[in-house]
Amino acid sequence: GSMGAHTPCHLDSYGCNLVFQVQGRKRWHLFPPEDTPFLYPTRIPYEESSVFSKINVVNPDLKRFPQFRKARRHTVTLNPGQVLFVPRHWWHYVESIDPVTVSINSWIELEEDHQARVEEAITRMLVCALKTAEDPTNTRAWLNPTEVEETSHEVNCRYLNRAVSALFDHYRTSKVIEIQALRTNREDMKQEGLNVHNRTAVEQTGGQDVILGTGKWEAASPFGPDLVPVILSSEELPSERGGIFEGDGKDFVGKDGEHSGKLRCTKRQRMTSKSEDAVVEQIASNSSMAPSQTFISTDDLLDCLVNPQVTRIVAQLLIQGRSL
Repeated sequence: GSMGAHTPCHLDSYGCNLVFQVQGRKRWHLFPPEDTPFLYPTRIPYEESSVFSKINVVNPDLKRFPQFRKARRHTVTLNPGQVLFVPRHWWHYVESIDPVTVSINSWIELEEDHQARVEEAITRMLVCALKTAEDPTNTRAWLNPTEVEETSHEVNCRYLNRAVSALFDHYRTSKVIEIQALRTNREDMKQEGLNVHNRTAVEQTGGQDVILGTGKWEAASPFGPDLVPVILSSEELPSERGGIFEGDGKDFVGKDGEHSGKLRCTKRQRMTSKSEDAVVEQIASNSSMAPSQTFISTDDLLDCLVNPQVTRIVAQLLIQGRSL
């Protein structure tokens, strides 16, 4: 990328991501999955495996998107030689801040990806069906530029069936492995019970009390000397301070030298419990502020049908129906 080049704020449907910065610097703005209702997700324009936010997170329109005030931004400037770990479904907006930037991404597959592929297949089928029916000659109006071509309903149907079959194959394989693991654990527990019984007998025979594990163990840090967490940024919005948040390695550790993770986890749990309420508040705020609109376009309908929350429910119902 060149200076000023950026990706819109989005999350990746599949896996987690490791990003290695080779040359130049890139600034990352990250938001946790629990903040999804505050980021107004959309699948239009459509891009396979990418869920976009309707918000420009570096200059948000808070009148149009008031719930974004509740989003918790984490920022970090990635320097050459550093690697950033992006957990599954974390939102991110990335911008190049040097004349030339080069980075390498590596996605790591996860078990959850099997259902995500079913959800992606459903999304693609609905998007292609509705948008090509509206104007099959103008595909660029509904495809993201990174999507090279539209696909037929027949191709999309095969894609959906392959995704569902792969999911069930994974379930069957996982079940066999789980049964084998349970058997192994039972044998290990029996052996451990025998070892404890024999060790106790030896200690009692010696006529002396044996104290095990008297050495002092220091609490291990969850991060090693070369790993630092990307912490929560200031509550201020960029538009309010006239700039963009920025953090470096010095910001990751508190003044007392300890990592401040527990308090932030507690806050994350509180936010998770309120995620459903946030959706309701978002709908209420939109309906009260938006001008009256009598015409509903294909995009309006499609934006609701392929909302990630709706797609997830459809995928679960589809999987349950196939497994009966």
